[in-house]
Amino acid sequence: MVESFKKSKNLILDSGDFIMTLAGIELRYLTNNISKKTLDYYVSNIYGINSKSLLFKLHHPEKPDVLLMFSTMGLWITSKKVEQIEINKLLKRLRSDLLRLKLTKIEQIGAERIAYLTFSGFDKEFIIIGEFFGDGNIILCNKEMKILALLHSIDVRHRKLQVGLTYTPPPENSVNIFNMTQKDLEEILSSSMPTAKWIGRTLGLPTKYAEEICRMSKIDSKISGNQLTNDDAKKIFEAVREIINNVVEGNHEAVIVKDDKNSDVYPIKLGNDEKHYTNVSSFMEGLDILFTETIVESGKSIQTSSVNKNVTELENKLEEQTKAISIVKEKSSKIANVAKSISSLVSQGVSSIEDSKVVEELRKQGAEIKSEKGIFLIKIDDEKIKINPNASLPTISSRLFDESKRQAAAIISIEKLKRKTEKKLEKEMSQVKVAEESITYSEIRKKNWYERYRWFYTSDGILAIGGRDSSSNTAIIRKHIEKNDKVFHADIHGSPFFILKNDKKEILPTSLNEIAHATVCFSRAWREAMYGLNAYWVEPEQVKKAAPSGQFLPKGSFVIEGQRNYVNISTLKLAVGLVKQNADYLISCGPPQPIKKNSICYVIIEPAGSEMVEIAKKIKLEFNKMTDNVAKSLSIDEFVRVLPAGDSHIVESGLGEQAGE
Repeated sequence: MVESFKKSKNLILDSGDFIMTLAGIELRYLTNNISKKTLDYYVSNIYGINSKSLLFKLHHPEKPDVLLMFSTMGLWITSKKVEQIEINKLLKRLRSDLLRLKLTKIEQIGAERIAYLTFSGFDKEFIIIGEFFGDGNIILCNKEMKILALLHSIDVRHRKLQVGLTYTPPPENSVNIFNMTQKDLEEILSSSMPTAKWIGRTLGLPTKYAEEICRMSKIDSKISGNQLTNDDAKKIFEAVREIINNVVEGNHEAVIVKDDKNSDVYPIKLGNDEKHYTNVSSFMEGLDILFTETIVESGKSIQTSSVNKNVTELENKLEEQTKAISIVKEKSSKIANVAKSISSLVSQGVSSIEDSKVVEELRKQGAEIKSEKGIFLIKIDDEKIKINPNASLPTISSRLFDESKRQAAAIISIEKLKRKTEKKLEKEMSQVKVAEESITYSEIRKKNWYERYRWFYTSDGILAIGGRDSSSNTAIIRKHIEKNDKVFHADIHGSPFFILKNDKKEILPTSLNEIAHATVCFSRAWREAMYGLNAYWVEPEQVKKAAPSGQFLPKGSFVIEGQRNYVNISTLKLAVGLVKQNADYLISCGPPQPIKKNSICYVIIEPAGSEMVEIAKKIKLEFNKMTDNVAKSLSIDEFVRVLPAGDSHIVESGLGEQAGE
């Protein structure tokens, strides 16, 4: 067990031997790519991962959420949710300043490994700066670039960073690789530096790219620059431009590269040795895999450090106790052997301890008779046993046997202590495992398109979707309404639109009534406990997306023309259900009957009672009780997201018809 622990500890330590860093050209690709994918997104939440990493949850009313990891290692879109490892000192300030603000711009500073993220809204603007070199840094500034908060203060010769000062970037490289000309590269011809080293240092490129440029140019990477020709310089320039274009423009064949010591991800294949290559679908995915592994392994090391110290101390103690037992056993055995030897001499007629035969026999056993300050002793190795020289040999032999037994008794005491140490060690080692397993991450499930909205399946198996707010009301009418659908609205201001998604099946009254029920319950009626309202449904062509001439329609509103088909809703009841879909578990909310039919378990709620977060916690607890913690991995946010706006209370809970399937 001790050996296996040492091996696992080494794995954790080894994982930190090499930390991949972003190149400037890779950061340019990331800033361009992330900018496109987060256009018009705003910050809905920020999570602290560790002291150097934050996770931004970005939301768009009509598109799937985006999770953006922002770390001192770099920034990347992630499909993984890492549980918090330690406190990030910037988290509280960033939440205070950035929540609900739009991410309006992401840009790289020149060719440097520095990114600016601009967040705007509500007449405010903030800039987060990520410095992805050295130890890295995350800096929050206002629009005048005054530093409001940062991970690390800096005071060096060329710049000073601390709260209250204006942000100053480090001096830029002499050559901006994105604006480089062939003339810039011709300076290599006067350098005595090896070619690859000059390329890397001058253009700010890591060794992997500098070596690839030499390979593409068919030039020895170790040859000094002043041995090159103008034609060589031209080839190098063309190779540099090709690599920049491929990396920045996304012409990628991304691979993860691993050997015994190092791990890296290449956006393009570098070199000819492909034995360590693992293909990934994108450079972003490769970064997500490796950087997340680094964060998790670092977290395991942090969490287990104090336990590791205890384990090491106990291992040393156990080693000392094992050694002590061995020493005492050896002493006891030697003393017993000497006693036997003396006893055997009695049968030969020897009667005195001072007889020459006794002295010779003791010598053979590594023992001797000594006198110290008038006291006679038998010295066996470093053990001295007091004897009476006038006593008979059997008496002296018995004295030695007694000492041997006394030593053996000490072994029992030490072994008892050793067993206690082993139990403590086993307990501490189990704590190491617990600490390691507490640092986890989960793959974020790719959501179905309809999960952006309110949704449920009717008792007839037909999908119903509804708006959450004015933006999603607009989205479902403009983007998802089709010829055979039915459109629902409650007869009250402050109602969502619901759509029954019909693919030419016969629509039964049950489905119409259930969707009408959901439309009323998710309206203002729930918050104000207004019973006895009507909902109505119309055909898609009756919904006019433009206001009549000279009139104005608020966002999320539409004109309904023609006859409306009314349905009276007498009760306000909704059910929240745990739905199994393939290997995933989803939370759905709708009328009680279809939720019971399509769920593993459910709770039924009515207006008034607890706030949304509190009722969400209660529902999750109920689900875990009924399903042996199946809902444990689902976040409280997922429960809150399906609930109607306003207070609620639970009136019933139970297993659904899908339980046990």
